[in-house]
Amino acid sequence: MIELTDTTDNQKTTSGTLTLTLEQRQRSRLHSHLDDGREVGLFLARGQQLRDGDRLTGPSNETILIRAADEDVSTVVCSDPLLLTRAAYHLGNRHTRLQIGNGWLRYLTDPVLDDLMRLLGLEIRCHQAAFSPEPGAYHPQTAISGHSNKAVRHQHEHG
Repeated sequence: MIELTDTTDNQKTTSGTLTLTLEQRQRSRLHSHLDDGREVGLFLARGQQLRDGDRLTGPSNETILIRAADEDVSTVVCSDPLLLTRAAYHLGNRHTRLQIGNGWLRYLTDPVLDDLMRLLGLEIRCHQAAFSPEPGAYHPQTAISGHSNKAVRHQHEHG
């Protein structure tokens, strides 16, 4: 078994990285390859989600760094806090996963949502970027409580 360690422990040397989309980071079972090509199998408890920067420690004490893959996203940038709050409200009302930054919102590209943002008077930038949405207020990995520990199994072949 492998345990997800706290991402604040940056003292551990990583022996590899695993770049995954949001959909892949939410799966409880995953067969993939590390960025260097080594095979990996993850077995997460249902409902657990890997986040960009999480670290997995393997049975031989190697540490794997999780990275969010670039995906098609729409980013709304706005200097008006009231308008940005209205945008977040309307996106949240549609249960849209949002990444929230200082003066911007990001969601997986959706033409209907892009049109809605334009109707509100906002400009949309469609591009490729890592997507790490808010986990939700009742999720164990909120920014308030920090990252929780998760048990997973990590397998790969050594060349």
